[in-house]
Amino acid sequence: MATIRDVAKEAGLSTGTISKALSHPEKVTKKNLVKIEAAIKKLNYKPNMLAQKFRSKQSNTIVVMVPDIANLFFAKVISGIESVAQQEGYNVLLGDTKDSADREKDFIRMVETRLADGLVNLRPYKASDSLLPKKGVPAVNASSSIHTPYCSVRIDNVGAAEKVVNHLISLGHKKIGVISGLADNPHSVDRMQGYKQALAKANIDFDPQIVIEGDFNYWSGLSAAEQFCQMKDRPTAIFCMNDEMAIAAMRGFIDKGLEIPGDISITGFDDMDVSKYVVPTLTTVSQPAEKMGERSAELLFNMIQDKPILVDDHILPYEFVIRESTAPPR
Repeated sequence: MATIRDVAKEAGLSTGTISKALSHPEKVTKKNLVKIEAAIKKLNYKPNMLAQKFRSKQSNTIVVMVPDIANLFFAKVISGIESVAQQEGYNVLLGDTKDSADREKDFIRMVETRLADGLVNLRPYKASDSLLPKKGVPAVNASSSIHTPYCSVRIDNVGAAEKVVNHLISLGHKKIGVISGLADNPHSVDRMQGYKQALAKANIDFDPQIVIEGDFNYWSGLSAAEQFCQMKDRPTAIFCMNDEMAIAAMRGFIDKGLEIPGDISITGFDDMDVSKYVVPTLTTVSQPAEKMGERSAELLFNMIQDKPILVDDHILPYEFVIRESTAPPR
C-alpha cells in the first residue's frame, strides 16, 4: 500500500506539500496539484482519512447516545437528528448505551479524542450518575427534564401529565391508577408530579397503592394490567407514562374480558404512530419527537461552529390528543 512518502517521491515534492494538497488544496499551486494528482492515480494512493480528521480537528461525525435503541419514541428523535446532520454534511453514529455509564464514557471519549465533534444524549439528566456536562465536549440533551445543567430540548412533562389527568377527572374518574416508568427516571418524576398536582387541585387523595412501576417497555405494561385486575377495588382509569405500556395494558385488560373504555379508560404518552391504529385508538400526549431531534442537532452544530447559544432550556409545545380509549366511568 502506497504511503504519503511514496506520493511525495513520485511527484518530486515534499510530504508537507502532499499533506497540504489533501487538506487545503487551495493553498497549493495548480502545477503541483497536477503532479500530485498524477502520482496518486499512478500509485493508487488511499489517504488516511482518520489522520486528516485529527489534523483538521474535525471528524464530520456526531454521536447520538441512546439508552434503548428499540424504543419507538427515540427512533423518531433520531430521525430528526439525522435529517439535520445530513444537511450539514455530517455522519451520525448511534451509541446504544443500554443505560450503562461505562458505555457512555466510551462515546464521550470519542468526542474528547476528536473521533466525533459532539454528541446528542437521549437519556434524561440525573444528577446522581450523569457524565455530562463535561468541559470540551459539545453536548445537547434531546429528551430532557427540569433542571438539566447543560443545553437541552424537552416538553413540559409536568404540565402534560397534569392535562391528561385533568381530562380523566373531567370525565368523572376519581380512582385513577398509574403505570409509571422506573421511579428514578426524571421523566417518571416529572409526570408523577403532574399527576399529583391534578389530583390535589380536584381534592382527590393520592393513593400509592394504585401506582405500579413499569420500565417504559411493553411487558411491564402487560404485567401492570395483570396486577390491576387482581385488585378488589380496581381503578376506573389508568394513566400510562408512555404509549408502549398503555397499548400493552389495553391488551392485558381486553384479555381479561374488560372493555375499553367501558370498564376502564386508558391514556398514554408520546403519540406513537401505532396509537392511531390500535382498537380503541389511544388518548395520549403527542410529543414533537422529530422536532426535538431537529432542534437538538441544530443547537449542537451551533456549538461546533462556535455560534452563541442564547437559551439553554428549550421547551417545545406538545398536543393532548383525545381518542377512543377514554370515557366516563360506568
